[in-house]
Amino acid sequence: MSNDFDASPIRANHLYDGLEEEPSYVGEKVEIPGPAGKLEGLTCHPSHYVDGGPIAVICHPHPLYGGSMSNKVVHMLSNALTELGVPTLRFNFRGVGASQGRFDKGVGEVEDLRAAADWFQQRYGSDTPFWLAGFSFGAFVAYRAIGRIKVDRLLLVAPPVAMFEFNDSDGPTMPWMVVQGGRDEITPPQQVSQWVRKQVNEPVYQWLGDADHFFHGRLNELKKVVQESLRPNS
Repeated sequence: MSNDFDASPIRANHLYDGLEEEPSYVGEKVEIPGPAGKLEGLTCHPSHYVDGGPIAVICHPHPLYGGSMSNKVVHMLSNALTELGVPTLRFNFRGVGASQGRFDKGVGEVEDLRAAADWFQQRYGSDTPFWLAGFSFGAFVAYRAIGRIKVDRLLLVAPPVAMFEFNDSDGPTMPWMVVQGGRDEITPPQQVSQWVRKQVNEPVYQWLGDADHFFHGRLNELKKVVQESLRPNS
């Protein structure tokens, strides 16, 4: 993204407004050792988690435009998965909130993700199925990390394929899902559709025609399609 426009509306839309979601599960604030210093995180462990079930890490949108683990889409994804019995970790990339370091254009952020994934997997065991999710810039970071960490299932929401390089590999080989809003004002929806159709291993593609980039007024619809497609036994 360029810096030649007023980003304040984008920053405002990033924040969780609490208007469309049920109260979130109570989480545990954590500190994760990262490559550029400590990373601030928040875990949610559902009471109905079954040992050996999947766990998930969720990546937030662009740090320079207000993206953080408090983003309302990231918040929704955490709630959606926790309701399915999947423990989640969302964390702030370097330079965001209490996380140390400085923004690194997606390069260092991939290393932050690797550190966070390793830390979370140590809590549950290295053989635990690992799910990875990301929204917007977070989808780019998640996509770039799939060749560097073992991912059993991938979820990308509004992947910014026109802004970042998503085509430097053969694409995901694991089961994966892409969710895209048809009225996305930041990520051109048709370009996402074209990119999806080019994938060798084509993902489950959920198109929410009346949703904008931040799924304003459509968070519950987003939550529904995620839960229907990502149930542990689906």
